[in-house]
Amino acid sequence: MQMLRTIFWVVVAVALALFTKANWEAAAPIIPGRVAVKLWGDAVMEARLPILILFAFLLGLVPTWAWGSAVKWRLRRRLASAERALESITTQQRATDPAMPGAPASLAPSSEQP
Repeated sequence: MQMLRTIFWVVVAVALALFTKANWEAAAPIIPGRVAVKLWGDAVMEARLPILILFAFLLGLVPTWAWGSAVKWRLRRRLASAERALESITTQQRATDPAMPGAPASLAPSSEQP
């Protein structure tokens, strides 16, 4: 799994380096107030700078938020499972050990002797 993660990040880094190299020289925008971004080949995208910055921010935020939410969800499920298991164990112990504090009254030893 670590190998796949490393390969993924190497591919992302190479793609980012190629994108940066292609856009290193400032191209004259066709429409004033916009930034020209070379995508691939002769394809050029014109975008307003604030939109481009917002897109870059969301490109980093959304995967991080999704990963954090997935981890939180998984930990909540594990905690709920552990709590259910603990409740099951304590219920079984109360049923088998009548002298245990908090045991139901019907299982507690009576003070009367036959």
